[in-house]
Amino acid sequence: MKKTDILTPIGITLGIIMISFGIISSSGGFDGFLAFIQISSMVIVIGGLSAALLINFNLDQVKMMGRVVKESFNKNDHNLEELISLFERLSERARREGLLALEGELEDVDDPFIKKGVLLAIDGIEPEVIQDIMSAEVTAMEDRHSKGRMIIEKAGDYAPAWGMIGTLIGLVLMLNDLNDPTTLGPQMAVALLTTFYGAVMANLVFMPMAGKLEAKTDEEVFTKQIIIEGVIGVQSGQNPRILKEKLSAFLSDDMRKRRSVESEDAVEGIANEAS
Repeated sequence: MKKTDILTPIGITLGIIMISFGIISSSGGFDGFLAFIQISSMVIVIGGLSAALLINFNLDQVKMMGRVVKESFNKNDHNLEELISLFERLSERARREGLLALEGELEDVDDPFIKKGVLLAIDGIEPEVIQDIMSAEVTAMEDRHSKGRMIIEKAGDYAPAWGMIGTLIGLVLMLNDLNDPTTLGPQMAVALLTTFYGAVMANLVFMPMAGKLEAKTDEEVFTKQIIIEGVIGVQSGQNPRILKEKLSAFLSDDMRKRRSVESEDAVEGIANEAS
């Protein structure tokens, strides 16, 4: 299940606020901020960037950009502790009632990757084959994510370049009109604004988004590795406690300490009830 990743909009908003604050405080008022609003510079950067992306990518990839950007505002709700508990429960039931009994457990599982792996185990597929099939799906997922992320990365590359192109256009126009020296300062400021827009778009939006998407892919691959190990453990009939310890190796030290404390509290609670 996907939830909204509030850090992405918070980060972009904070960046805009800090830039705006720097402009207003340095210029002594809101009028200085208005000096940074230049429609023609925006058109050059955004229009040029869009043209470059259309040339670089095919239509299907360009259409995918909206979904990729949206994905950077979502986060996958992966609870590794719950995942390990699920496979511990599946292992216990498989050893007690057989692999066929696991079909009933799948009704409460939303993750299609887990369902696919468990169904392969139920069908009696060899562990090596299950690992090959599921690993191939992980590799394909990484490739899809990489292709989707590439358009954001290219946008981050092109935005500063089109900012420089806009600046060069402004400089050429300024040098063609040197009759009035009093206009050189304002014209130079306008020329530099396109570089400013391109740099902000690249370093506040596109490159951070690409970095977040790459981190999300790494997180998803890590989770799927745990799932693969869990499925193989269930299929091969591993002891639930051994499987739990094996999968717990994927957890961070803090998570393992918390699980240890919770287990000790549970044992203590059972002992108190018994007494």
